[in-house]
Amino acid sequence: MSGFSMALSEDQLAVRDWLHGFAADVIRPAAAEWDEREETPWPIIQEAAKVGIYSLDFYAQQYFDPSGLSIPIAMEELFWGDAGIGLAIVGTTLAAVAVLANGTEEQVGTWVPQMFGTPDDVKVAAFCSSEPDAGSDVSALRTRAVYDQATDEWVLNGTKTWATNGGIANVHVVVATVDPELGARGQASFVVPPGTKGLSQGQKFKKHGIRASHTAEVVLDAVRVPGHCLLGGKEKLDERLARARERAAAGTAGSSGGRNAAMATFEASRPAVGAQAIGIARAAYEVALDYAKTRVQFGRPIIDNQGVAFALADMRTRIDAARLLVWRASWMAANQQPFTAAEGSMSKLYAGETAKWVTAQAMQLLGGNGFTREYPVERMHRDSAIYTVFEGTSEIQRLVIARTVSGMPIR
Repeated sequence: MSGFSMALSEDQLAVRDWLHGFAADVIRPAAAEWDEREETPWPIIQEAAKVGIYSLDFYAQQYFDPSGLSIPIAMEELFWGDAGIGLAIVGTTLAAVAVLANGTEEQVGTWVPQMFGTPDDVKVAAFCSSEPDAGSDVSALRTRAVYDQATDEWVLNGTKTWATNGGIANVHVVVATVDPELGARGQASFVVPPGTKGLSQGQKFKKHGIRASHTAEVVLDAVRVPGHCLLGGKEKLDERLARARERAAAGTAGSSGGRNAAMATFEASRPAVGAQAIGIARAAYEVALDYAKTRVQFGRPIIDNQGVAFALADMRTRIDAARLLVWRASWMAANQQPFTAAEGSMSKLYAGETAKWVTAQAMQLLGGNGFTREYPVERMHRDSAIYTVFEGTSEIQRLVIARTVSGMPIR
């Protein structure tokens, strides 16, 4: 008999049902209010912390699941509840992943717990990569990190943008350029500890969707951090930069040279982001399905019409296909299988596009009601729009996939 199975374990099913209950009972009833307020839902985050969802222990347990499926399961359920509140709850994990992907064991143990705080005093963390002139083009980062050997400190200067939890975070993880001549290979990640002078919040963005999630600029003005705040350590950085310089001198700088600090974080998080999009799509599909079965026009439920029924069939099919892509990429990552066809990007691309399409279909099926705030699908549609943009636009995902499968430097 084959050992292959797609059945979830009893533990995975229990966690899924627990999270679904929290999403249904706590997140959904508060979703419209916090979307309108456009503020961080601290009471909901604290409630999640009190029951054990917003905690290092919970995410560590899911992260180290050998099947790789626990994280996407968790993301799907929380974002089924609401994307804005969901991102407020899980936004910290992007900074945590940055430390896990680039830091030492000591750094992980030191900084990640401080990102969450305690149930009585919850904290959040921020990962700061994008800049006003550097979004998809990570090689164009202008934020500089200069080493002060006399004090063993790094001095950071620059402005970051689109930072989830930026400025309100207890811990910020900042990607900065150490050697501008090396482009993306000359970058490193730094932890900015709580209360560090020179770090401030710039403008807070008023957004189309995911409004309960705080997004802002982060200004770094002569921010000094101790040498041990360089993720991975200076010795490792010096070795990596030396290899990159050798390749640049030999004219092969683009061939390898180690992972870029920002890209290492995004590679690890893309399937999880895809799972978030699936949660939104599934929520919108379920609203549309229920509506189609109960809405009567011309003397019968509208689902009796093939045009409506076939749309729902396509919605469900695309959601399930997207989930399978996310689960495959998550399993591959957990089992150290290389993304030889950019499977992580595939999962994020298809799931993001699916969420946007499914929520649009849901609005259409609800007709005029779908366009009002009396029904949640208009909010879901607004929330879905970001999933073809952040952590790599759909166009960037296609570029990554095309380069990977062709081996060609496609531009």
